[in-house]
Amino acid sequence: MIIFFKNFLWNLGPSCISMDEHKNKVTMHKLMIFLLVGFFGLQIEGAHFVTGTVTSKTDGEALPGVNVQVKGSTRGTVTDLNGFYAIEVPHEKSVLVFTFIGLVAEEIKVKGRKIINVAMESDEVELQEVVVMAYGKSDRSRRKKASRKAAASPGQPMHDMSYMRSHMVSPIYEATPDFNTEGYSTIHENGFLKPLDQALSTFSIDVDAASYSNMRRFLNYGNMPPKDAVRIEEMVNYFTYDYEQPTAEDPFAIHSEISPAPWNEDHLMVHVGLQGKSIETDELPASNLVFLVDVSGSMQAPNKLPLLKASLKMLVNEMRPQDRVAMVVYAGAAGMVLPSTSGADKKGIIEALDNLSAGGSTAGGEGIELAYATAQKYFVKGGNNRIILATDGDFNVGASSNAAMERLIEKKREEGVFLTVLGFGMGNYKDDKMETLADKGNGNYAYIDNIREAKKVLVNEFGSTLFTIAKDVKIQVEFNPAKVQAYRLIGYENRLLAAEDFNDDQKDAGELGAGHTVTALYEIIPVGVESSFLGSVDPLKYQKKVPNSTKVNTNEWLTVKFRYKQPDSNKSKLIERTLTGAAVRMSDNLQWASAVAGFGMLLRDSDYKGDLTYDQVIAQARSAVGKDEFGYRREFLDLVETASALQNTLSVRSE
Repeated sequence: MIIFFKNFLWNLGPSCISMDEHKNKVTMHKLMIFLLVGFFGLQIEGAHFVTGTVTSKTDGEALPGVNVQVKGSTRGTVTDLNGFYAIEVPHEKSVLVFTFIGLVAEEIKVKGRKIINVAMESDEVELQEVVVMAYGKSDRSRRKKASRKAAASPGQPMHDMSYMRSHMVSPIYEATPDFNTEGYSTIHENGFLKPLDQALSTFSIDVDAASYSNMRRFLNYGNMPPKDAVRIEEMVNYFTYDYEQPTAEDPFAIHSEISPAPWNEDHLMVHVGLQGKSIETDELPASNLVFLVDVSGSMQAPNKLPLLKASLKMLVNEMRPQDRVAMVVYAGAAGMVLPSTSGADKKGIIEALDNLSAGGSTAGGEGIELAYATAQKYFVKGGNNRIILATDGDFNVGASSNAAMERLIEKKREEGVFLTVLGFGMGNYKDDKMETLADKGNGNYAYIDNIREAKKVLVNEFGSTLFTIAKDVKIQVEFNPAKVQAYRLIGYENRLLAAEDFNDDQKDAGELGAGHTVTALYEIIPVGVESSFLGSVDPLKYQKKVPNSTKVNTNEWLTVKFRYKQPDSNKSKLIERTLTGAAVRMSDNLQWASAVAGFGMLLRDSDYKGDLTYDQVIAQARSAVGKDEFGYRREFLDLVETASALQNTLSVRSE
């Protein structure tokens, strides 16, 4: 609703008020806030909403991407393209915290106010670091010239935001880059298949969640995400679910259920969930980590290298004395900037991070080779040996083709060194390349769009991100044709496997981390239901497909099989479960998962979304928010509202 009013007034403004552009923006923004406050005051009793704008203290320009959080809670938001924010606070005595890399943090007591505008000033120490990175190693004369100007006018370059905008990287995210070379793999959405035509559905698990945070980045900056940037399985698996912990010898527990589909009352939903065994941090094996950091010129922006450094510092703070980390950087060439160091020396590791600066081209291949050689040198038998690649994915010098890097990474994973990929930035972001590298490296892939996401991935989910408890996890489902006319796997399009790959232990698949949950959803058309999705073919001349009469009349909907390997084993183990019984009311787990899947279908404009609307997604998700310890689910509701408002705006413009 907030975004609806905002977009409505912004689109209306220029046509109804005659004044210059800047005054028009300010006037319409104030009018919007006035109407918002009035709306919330009338419509939401007991809730206290605060709205406002965040600007630069020196030049008054709006600051997008500023984190706004209720102190002492997980409730937060970010400012939009015009520096606007709106947040619900628990009570009138709440404190709002405003933070962004390169700016001095602000803590402001609400004191019953409904409008709080904030002017933030530059952080001199951090911006000095950004200045050095922005000029780069190859432009020493320009850097010296800037230093002389700084000496002649003390403090000016560091505090003047307009100076920074004209001479170097902006201290805020570039909302609309001058170019866009982002890369995404094409997704061909799964359709309905008939069990008698294709009896088995086989795929690799996926615990990555990069697509969700990347989608959030687009929405927070006022744009709908590209369809191929929306991988529904990653959106669903961004969230954890309340599955029971494993009790048997297997490292994960299995959950399944069947319920009516929310977007088509004649269809059913099948829910398959895995719960990885949780392990206390003190009990996790020792880590041998290598940070492989991209410090090329493309990493100069504040939402790249500065955010990357802040993110890795949080991971360093989680390390134990028995853990070790080395650091390799690459730009025009690769180099070692920190030898393998004990996690007890946090100060030394953080100093090495602080000294990183950006400049030059990108020799990604050289960097990966050096990182793997370092990891192999300090290999810990039975431990967690892992490269953490932090980059925007824009490799352009050296062994940079996907094929060359894939072969290297596949070879090294067989030697016990896995790869985790952390993505940063926008404009030249290479999602397709980084997803491929993580898949081939027996690792996971996350996109870090803000410091809160870094905390989620590297602190809150420390074990599941970095410690593998089962590798090459595959799922194969056989549906009973006596009960199921057709089935459709929702998402996992780039994780599909051939039926024979399930029993092939040489075939790579996904990894499961400690405490991780994995959720997969099927939409099925029960026998007897007419559907336009079914289609038809002529009867076969040379063969006849006949179901197994001894099995089809049972109460079984399907049989699901799982294969996995222990992290240090090359032989898989098989687990089998059968789903029986009538369809029942959705559990909270399935209700939330299907709401997220529905949102993904709307973002992709799926052929299978039926009559689903954003309002229906919000209503379904709101009733299944549950405990929501870190506020991720409440944030999801905000994103759905944002997407709905953006879609309404696009619809109005197209008429």
